[in-house]
Amino acid sequence: MTDEKWNEYICYFNRIEVPAKTTLLEEGEISKKLFIIEKGCIRVWFNHNGKDLTSQFFFENQSVASIESFMKKFPSPVFVETIEPSVLWWISKNDLDKIIEEIKEIPELRDRLIDMLFQRTFDYMKHFFSFIKDSPTQRYLNLIEEKPQIVQRVPQHYIASYLGVSTVHLSRIKSKLVQNK
Repeated sequence: MTDEKWNEYICYFNRIEVPAKTTLLEEGEISKKLFIIEKGCIRVWFNHNGKDLTSQFFFENQSVASIESFMKKFPSPVFVETIEPSVLWWISKNDLDKIIEEIKEIPELRDRLIDMLFQRTFDYMKHFFSFIKDSPTQRYLNLIEEKPQIVQRVPQHYIASYLGVSTVHLSRIKSKLVQNK
């Protein structure tokens, strides 16, 4: 890719700084932006009978959107919200479509894009299967092992929501683990 083309692509991105608890996308809206996190933490969550359930966390150098809504232009099933003050780069759907159309001919870039999308699918599948086969304690232990940044940076009530337990239950799990050491 030429420097000229690279600079053209960079111009499609817009930098914003937002405080914690900024809603970037509401459930029911059509997602028109894909965000790349320079600094900060974002969670994706949905409302189930008045309870918010966290489905995923995103950190520096990751992209986030309601992919289903962004790609298919239907109402988002989720909210996208910052947890920490964040520096984000966003690109519109139309601009990203232009880039994707052009990079189809560049195997290295096309493959990176495909890998990024599949990784998100793998993360969803792993999280889903953990609810079927693992206890809440095992899910927490897996979280500590595989994604320590979540335990270090995310408030406990969001972690509990992600694990599918109450904050009280998460406290009990943590207490038992400390006692068993």
